[in-house]
Amino acid sequence: MSVVLHVDSSVRSVSNINPEHESISKKLAKQFILKLKKEADINEYIYRDIGVKPPQLITQDWIGAVFTPELKRTIQQQHILAQSDELIAEVEKSNLIVISSPMYNYGMPSQLKAWFDQIIRINKTFDFNLARGDKPLAPIFSGKKLVIITSSGEFGFGKGEINEESNHLVPHLRTLSKYLGVTEIYEIASEYQEFSDHRHEQSLQVAESKANEIASVLAKNLRFKTC
Repeated sequence: MSVVLHVDSSVRSVSNINPEHESISKKLAKQFILKLKKEADINEYIYRDIGVKPPQLITQDWIGAVFTPELKRTIQQQHILAQSDELIAEVEKSNLIVISSPMYNYGMPSQLKAWFDQIIRINKTFDFNLARGDKPLAPIFSGKKLVIITSSGEFGFGKGEINEESNHLVPHLRTLSKYLGVTEIYEIASEYQEFSDHRHEQSLQVAESKANEIASVLAKNLRFKTC
């Protein structure tokens, strides 16, 4: 059974009155999904636009509920964790997770961080055991694939490039992804948006081509239907 979870996190829409305000990361993710659907048999497709409908921020009461044994939780605590339970269930049953994200202030949008905070939860997506020494946390899920689709106004955020040290988006996503059960990651990036010159056009074309290429590869690797 193939289940795809698609999470968009830009606050912008795919289509805007002003085309310059359209979300590049959402457009690339949409193109990727359309290509994947064309070449694959997908049993269930789950979509969340957390840029428009962000998850709740965690609170002191949320943490209190998490650390309360499940059978001892009050009705109120169960209600507090309801959204977290729903989001975790979506991750658990997914084979492929697609996350699109713009770079805001060199990191991820607060909406996407809120999504991770609701999902990375003790005894649900990771467990904690001091017997593991200095790295006591271990993910519970495994075997999932992740496609990270990003858009940035500047450029050179890759390894060894001019702005590598300022990239707090993809490294953060990679660090957190293991608690989603991710063991294989693909990246698609569009850069130079703020420069609005030929470099941006070229970067976008490369990203679009890569989106189609990766969608085809995953369709085959996941034994989806091929053309």
